Parts: sequence; C-alpha cells; structure tokens
Amino acid sequence: MQRSLKLSLQSLSKKIFASPSWLKASHLMLLCLSLLVAGAQPALAGVLDDLTDGQHVLLMRHADAPGIGDPPGYRLDQCATQRNLGEVGRQQSVLIGRWLTAQGVSTPKIFSSAWCRCVDTARLLALGSVTVEPSLNSFFDDMSLANPQTTALQKFITASLKSYPKQPLILVTHHVNIQALTGRVVSVGDMVLVRVRPDGSHVSHQVFPSPRP
Repeated sequence: MQRSLKLSLQSLSKKIFASPSWLKASHLMLLCLSLLVAGAQPALAGVLDDLTDGQHVLLMRHADAPGIGDPPGYRLDQCATQRNLGEVGRQQSVLIGRWLTAQGVSTPKIFSSAWCRCVDTARLLALGSVTVEPSLNSFFDDMSLANPQTTALQKFITASLKSYPKQPLILVTHHVNIQALTGRVVSVGDMVLVRVRPDGSHVSHQVFPSPRP
C-alpha cells in the first residue's frame, strides 16, 4: 500500500510541474493533503494494531476531578461522598472517547476502578459497557497495598489478554496504579499503551496525553 501511494504521489508531482501555473497551485494543494493523509495513517493504525496483538493494554487515568484524595469517611457505593469529575473532566472524557474512535478503537473491553470518577470517565468515553474490576482500585489511602494490588492487576491483565486477544482492553484507573505498574507518572486523562510479558508485567510503554476541553 505504501509503495503504491508513493508511486501515485510521484506521478502527481510530475503532472504538477507540467501544468499551467493556475493549475499548479491547486495540484500542489492536493499533493500536500495527500502527504498529510499518508502521514496520519501509520499513527492511526499503530494504536489499534498494538491493542489487538494480545500483548498490549491501554491504561487510562481518570479525567479531571478537582482536589486530592477523597473526603474523610467516603464510601465506594456512594458517589456523593467521593471526589468526582468536574465539568472539565466530563468534557475531557468525551474528547478522549472521540480520540480513541479516531484511532479506530470501536469495540473495546472497558474495565474500571470502583471509584465513581473512574467509572464516569469510562462511561463517558461512549465506547461500550463498563465493568468494575477490583484490581484497578486505588491504594492511595494505604500505599502498603501497592505490591499486592499491582500483582493482582498483572494477573488480571494476563487473564484478560487470553480471553480477549483481538479486542482492545481499556483499563481506567488511578495515577498510583499506573505508576506502580509502569514507573510513569501521568496527568489526569492521560493514556499509557503498555506492552506486557505473558505474566502481565511491564515491558515498555508509550504515553498519549489526554485531549483537553
């Protein structure tokens, strides 16, 4: 495909320089647009290809939720007691979903931490149903849980990739969870494409900054 595209562009460029000046400008514009499209295709194909090779998952930090941590006495079964998405975070979640759609991601398996700001982020992506997964839950309140929680997440990733090897896996979670697995600190809404070993442990990653409202 790339070879045929290159030959087509070469043919177009030859026609440009043989054309009258008034046609030359329009042909040059067409050539520029063709080059832009050609340059965009590998990026669009890359994310989806990785997410359907059985070796990658997409970790996502929840969208913007003003504040730090959660109020004292919060409960996971009562969203009103937690720190939740603000209006910017809700808009941000929608934009992330549109960005993923532009990458060709259309029928992913979406899993989320039980925290409402994560579940709401996942739902506002508008890419399908959301399943709460305990291994994605935050351990911000008790950092001694980092190792066992990360081990549980690795086991979940391994099982999920075996169950859905050709379906993109989107895991919406918290910054502490992402940092524990990958070593990377990310901002709200950022996505981390993670390549994993068969045991679910981290091999490498690529960060995709979140689109902003």
